[in-house]
Amino acid sequence: MKEIIVASGNQGKIKEIKAMLEPLDIHVLSMKDVLGDDVDIEENGTTFEENAIIKAESIMKQVQRPVLADDSGLEVDYLNKEPGIYSARWMGHDTSYDIKNQAIIDKLAGLVNDHIAGENGFGYDPIFYFPPLKKTSAEMTMEEKNQHSHRAKALRDLYRYLEENK
Repeated sequence: MKEIIVASGNQGKIKEIKAMLEPLDIHVLSMKDVLGDDVDIEENGTTFEENAIIKAESIMKQVQRPVLADDSGLEVDYLNKEPGIYSARWMGHDTSYDIKNQAIIDKLAGLVNDHIAGENGFGYDPIFYFPPLKKTSAEMTMEEKNQHSHRAKALRDLYRYLEENK
């Protein structure tokens, strides 16, 4: 069985990636599964891509095995693209997403008609509205997320590459 380490401690991301790569018989582990809880990577890039590369290279140097990294976040046009690359640590590492989400909604009061709903998501999923399905990311089933999300599109490309290069 093939194995890939995901350079993330976010269990929501790990779950999505496992669901997408399971059909390829790839065993997905988080960096914490392999290196324990003391993994600390300084994400000092200026873009999502730079931070993903920083994470992948850092973990790969430690484990000498294939590593997949993802760096994503929420960019709100009305807030000058905030929270952006700081999405996870915006308002502090220990600040709950309930508080972060409410802060965004409060800042957008009167500009857009947001609502919080759903239980299937994590992070900003409860306030990320996807018009084609008329629901938030948190309201989507795993199958819907794996059909439409940016992460799913990237994983489909990886899946296709791995299938073609067995």
